[in-house]
Amino acid sequence: MANTLEFTDQNFNTEVLQANEPVLVDFWAPWCGPCRMIAPVVEELAAENAGKVKIGKVNVDESPNTATSYGISSIPTLMLFHKGEVVDRFVGVQPKKRLQEALTQTLG
Repeated sequence: MANTLEFTDQNFNTEVLQANEPVLVDFWAPWCGPCRMIAPVVEELAAENAGKVKIGKVNVDESPNTATSYGISSIPTLMLFHKGEVVDRFVGVQPKKRLQEALTQTLG
């Protein structure tokens, strides 16, 4: 997880909602099989988009307030934030291409 950040209940507002760049957030848990399947894709996106977007993860077990406030009922859920607003939401394992297209579109 060298390129992905860790977002928590404590830093979510500062790191995600107040970020100047788009932020892709992966809501996950260690016991979730599909979460482990998508983790390498999230890491690749973080490496390939370094300096343009922030990409990080929220462990729903460790940061339940953030997960609850965004209505996370199924994981993995990936949400794309821009200027403090949710601009896209993906539930379940997604193809890397689809996620990259959402990032590219948000970057303009």
